[in-house]
Amino acid sequence: MTASEILNEDLKYTFDRCGCDGAFSESTVLITGCAGFLGFYFMHFFARLAHRLGVRKILGLDNFKLGRPAWINELADAHDDVLELTSFDVAADDLAGLVGGRHVDYVLHMASIASPTFYRKYPLETLDANVWGLRRVLDHACRQGAKGVLFFSSSEVYGSPPADFVPTDEDFPGMVCAIGPRACYDEAKRFGETLCYVFATRRAVPVTIVRPFNNYGPGMRLDDRRVPADFAKAVLENRDIEILSDGTPTRTFCYVADAAAGYLRALTFGRFECFNIGIERPEISMLDLANLYATIGRQVAGYSAKVRFAAPEEKDYLTHNPARRCPKLDKARKMLGYEPTIEVAEGVGRFLRFLQTQGRPS
Repeated sequence: MTASEILNEDLKYTFDRCGCDGAFSESTVLITGCAGFLGFYFMHFFARLAHRLGVRKILGLDNFKLGRPAWINELADAHDDVLELTSFDVAADDLAGLVGGRHVDYVLHMASIASPTFYRKYPLETLDANVWGLRRVLDHACRQGAKGVLFFSSSEVYGSPPADFVPTDEDFPGMVCAIGPRACYDEAKRFGETLCYVFATRRAVPVTIVRPFNNYGPGMRLDDRRVPADFAKAVLENRDIEILSDGTPTRTFCYVADAAAGYLRALTFGRFECFNIGIERPEISMLDLANLYATIGRQVAGYSAKVRFAAPEEKDYLTHNPARRCPKLDKARKMLGYEPTIEVAEGVGRFLRFLQTQGRPS
């Protein structure tokens, strides 16, 4: 199966499970941070399925701080009837001037650096996108009477919860350090959530918050420096998979096709609420995840290297790194009808096959 076939299957899976039911008919959709990992998936989703969704226009914005990927130009050329791509800094540029007289119905605000390696490198840019960029988006949505705004917060707002609060639900207030190498991301997301709450309660903006839990899959760059990308890169290069911790931290990993269905349900929810979006099982250690990549890598790509422990190059790599991260999804299940099904072994296999047949996304 080719990369395009895998992606098409994933997009269909998301479409069948997103519960949109005509919500996007004759709509204009604005996507900030469109060149990132989730941007890759949503840009392909809306562009390839525009006619089935009834979308009138997709506006993709990005400042291309981490580079301009080849796929985005190819997608824009292939779907120039519905997709409009603009180099744009949402934290500083004039959003109203860009949009002009066009009404924007839905906004996905994803403009933020999400990889710890890169947000530690660009802390001010990370803060600006999640605070000033979000403020500009909310102001514009208020003026235009948007149908839905989706703010991509993070499970990082919970910090490292005590064992009694894992799995973690949306009511847990978080245990986050305001001073440290991760604070530019964690605290920006927390303040962003406060902005959303104020605009929802004071200005009736239909903004919904999602807190992603460790998404991975097609569109994730191999130089992303998050674990799913690092392990996949090692498999494709047939070199040792390096664990940069003691291997005991645990996470649940949610394949992007499942997560996107939840995000779309939240986007069309149409009122203020916060939702965890991820998968509840299995909660897997970094050592077990590395071994899973090695096993599946042998089946998919003839992987023959080994798993080993290594010291991180960054001195702050493990500072304030949560010991466990696992969502409770009762709220999203009840209010959104969200029900993820793709467990990590299946998702890793799909991700590796996608990368192997596509070549590395750039």
